[in-house]
Amino acid sequence: MAKERVIWAKKLPEVYQKLDEVDKIIAEHVDIRLLELVKLRSSVLNGCSFCVDLHTTKALKEGEDQQRLFLVSAWYESGGIFSDAERAALALTDEITRMGEHGVSDEVYDAAAEHFDEQTLAALIAAIAMMNLYNRLAVTSHLQPRKR
Repeated sequence: MAKERVIWAKKLPEVYQKLDEVDKIIAEHVDIRLLELVKLRSSVLNGCSFCVDLHTTKALKEGEDQQRLFLVSAWYESGGIFSDAERAALALTDEITRMGEHGVSDEVYDAAAEHFDEQTLAALIAAIAMMNLYNRLAVTSHLQPRKR
């Protein structure tokens, strides 16, 4: 039987607190609904059920539509459900999350840069990177959502 895994945030609360501070700064620069969409997309790609549950719940509280949340997993086939700016942010999320040996393509980066000013783009990049960190920590710790 596998050993119970350490919950990093409980053992290093000061690190969690600092990461939370960074998240709050990022949130000042990106629309909250878009932020929750990219966090959800990253979590889907990383297979983080805890974060999928968390960011779906947060998005619903912010007024996000259920259909759009259901379609985040297949956003690229969703037609006009997402705006061009949202599609650019989701494409950026995919490439940052799946970072291959060639990094983020110029095509995806340029598409995002067309829709967001430099400060917002920087915040989006930071948010996606932070979400990937959180996903890796949660998946490694075997964090799972509570049944409601």
